[in-house]
Amino acid sequence: MYVQKTLGNISEKSSSGKSQEWLELDWEELSKRIIRKKTSEGRDVAIALEEGENLQVGDILYEDEQVQVVVRTSLEKVYVVTPQTMVEMGKAAFELGNRHTPCIIEDNEIVVRYDSTLPVLFEDAGVNYREEERRFQKPFKYKGHSH
Repeated sequence: MYVQKTLGNISEKSSSGKSQEWLELDWEELSKRIIRKKTSEGRDVAIALEEGENLQVGDILYEDEQVQVVVRTSLEKVYVVTPQTMVEMGKAAFELGNRHTPCIIEDNEIVVRYDSTLPVLFEDAGVNYREEERRFQKPFKYKGHSH
């Protein structure tokens, strides 16, 4: 299957009882224009989007009377930090920022991608954390920096 543009997004368009076949991407792949992968059912998909276009979670790549081929991100190991106080939040944010570690802050949680060196940092900062698997809805934004 060759895809040059998406057909909409499942957040805006009803599936009308169709089965969904998933094209799982790493979050970094959401910002790529050219991708070749297999869907969850083994269907080969080649994507070549226009310059400046990116895939979004939920984008519909193909649709017929029975099935929709939809983009979603792969499950990834992450650490979920749940600070209990502003002091804990400050310590965790400072340590992660000092390492230039991208994170997502929402719903009273700090979510970072798995890195085997982070538990020591979290323990030193005195914050609660747990390891989980999650699907990211959007790519992390790396910000440029210089020393």
